Amino acid sequence: MADEITNGFTVEDGEYDASQIQVLEGLEAVRKRPGMYIGSTSSSGLHHLIYEIVDNSIDEALAGACDEISVTIGKDGTITVMDNGRGIPIDVQEQTGKSALEVVFTVLHAGGKFGGGGYKVSGGLHGVGASVVNALSEWLHVRVHKNEQIYEMKFSRGDIVQELTVVGKTDKTGTEVTFMPDHEIFDDCNFSYEIIHSRMREQAFLNGGLKITTCDERAGCETSDTMLYEGGIRQFVQYLNRNKTPLHDNVIYLADERNDSTAEVAFQYCGDVYNEFLLSFANNINTPDGGMHETGFKAALTRVINDYGKKANMLKGEDKLSGEDCREGITAVISVRLMEAQFEGQTKSKLGNSEIRTFVDNLLTEKLTAFLEENPTVARSMLDKAITASRAREAARKARENIRRKNALEGMSLPGKLFDCNESDPALTEIYIVEGDSAGGSAKGGRDSRFQAILPLFGKMLNVEKARVDKVYGNEKLTPVITALGAGIGEDFDEAKLRYHKVIIMSDADVDGSHIRTLLLTFFFRFMRPLVEGGYVYAAQPPLFKLTRGKNVRYVLDNNELDQAMTEMRGEDGKGKVDITRNKGLGEMDAHELWDTTMNPETRVLKQIKLTDAIQADEVFTVLMGEKVEPRKEYIEKNAKYAVDLDI
Repeated sequence: MADEITNGFTVEDGEYDASQIQVLEGLEAVRKRPGMYIGSTSSSGLHHLIYEIVDNSIDEALAGACDEISVTIGKDGTITVMDNGRGIPIDVQEQTGKSALEVVFTVLHAGGKFGGGGYKVSGGLHGVGASVVNALSEWLHVRVHKNEQIYEMKFSRGDIVQELTVVGKTDKTGTEVTFMPDHEIFDDCNFSYEIIHSRMREQAFLNGGLKITTCDERAGCETSDTMLYEGGIRQFVQYLNRNKTPLHDNVIYLADERNDSTAEVAFQYCGDVYNEFLLSFANNINTPDGGMHETGFKAALTRVINDYGKKANMLKGEDKLSGEDCREGITAVISVRLMEAQFEGQTKSKLGNSEIRTFVDNLLTEKLTAFLEENPTVARSMLDKAITASRAREAARKARENIRRKNALEGMSLPGKLFDCNESDPALTEIYIVEGDSAGGSAKGGRDSRFQAILPLFGKMLNVEKARVDKVYGNEKLTPVITALGAGIGEDFDEAKLRYHKVIIMSDADVDGSHIRTLLLTFFFRFMRPLVEGGYVYAAQPPLFKLTRGKNVRYVLDNNELDQAMTEMRGEDGKGKVDITRNKGLGEMDAHELWDTTMNPETRVLKQIKLTDAIQADEVFTVLMGEKVEPRKEYIEKNAKYAVDLDI
């Protein structure tokens, strides 16, 4: 009898009893479904293991018990995290009858962060960090310096292989964890020093006075950095603005402490920037989706600036600046610490504590109002920028209304150059944004019109990094993209209205093609950020070379593949003649070639554009596309050695 599917369970021959219910004991659940605990088994999940261990050390720092942390990539690819905190307790835990150290590393939802008095403030909300890392490691060793002795335990894939043992004497306190990620779990166990260094630098900024050292001991990669920022988030804002032109010299810093909560805000406006950049943290955990602390900051900032504008007679009558106007060009870091932080899920992407909104709102209302009164020059520069932004936004509103009115009159017509697809379900469709008319023609001829749409673009488009929003609306190069995607831009962007769930940038494999791709990515990041965050954006990878030997044809993406492909096509004797043709542009490929190499889902290579580090993304777009030339020159000089396949 065929299997019958009922309510998600497989029922064989009508039998369904308790023997078919599987119970995952202990850490088995973590190994069975690692994505539930660390997000994925890709690079982001791999590095998340480090953050889980470091978060425990950071919590020691928050408790005032630790001022040094080090993270080291060993020669063998392991990770070692050390701190000089109190050391994980090694005495017997009453509920389990086991040592506290064993419980922390083998039991989910165990730790000193659930009201037992170990920590007032903690980022490790769910208490699963150490045990999850243990479960997903080929092996893990932990040493605790405590009571003038060194205690050690060893594990393998979550199981104990060495009980708690005293292995030496010490005059220090602290915890040392070394682990080797499990190759059976992760796609690639190669750690990135840059990713680790970036994250640890962020933590050093957030914890002024905490010394964090990162080190890479792998052969050929040897490097180390020590980070100690006494200025805390003030220095964080200065660092974020180092490639921009500040509107006022000093970073504005506001802080307060009430009951068991603290809040600190640092921000600075830049004159050559037209977008806002907000970073928010709760108990040192980045909250990319914001939450109540961000809501309180935005509301109070808008209200205080408007109140000052009316008081200074810079705003007349019913004139009112919007939140967007007041935040144009701002770089801000918001950091709050509180007991019983209410995060949304294990990823902790949004803070839900409503009392923090009032706390941050009151902080800005009281202290920013006083600051503006005491610093009228800075206040007026902020207000002037907001008023200019308001005028530009009004011009943008009119341009947007003109577009809407025009679309209404034309029956919401799509761009004339768009070759749409037949499928109407966005989840099944994709749009190729193609450079040039000839390439657009080839793409139109080669596509599968059932689900593939083509939008050709002509010439260089607007660099939105140097333009206000009013210059974006109505721009002849950008309007077709906005209209074709159908989801709007800026605060009007509505993911639900997106007409295609794959937005594929297809440009030539040369310098001009790279520039066009960067211009488009800058536009998407600054004005359609949910498009990037949602994983909808891709870059097509057209081949750079065409190899021909008789009737045998092969396409090669880059120089790295060329030698191997040549060897394979020459045959065993190595004497076969292979002709090499360099594809200089998409327009030189005919329709069937473009389909075979770049558009056929069965054979093509697509690179998905992901936003894994908002700070780094903001920095790269500012350097590459911003006003300042010197940072761009330095970036090119530093990275020129990595450039390949560029036209001379």
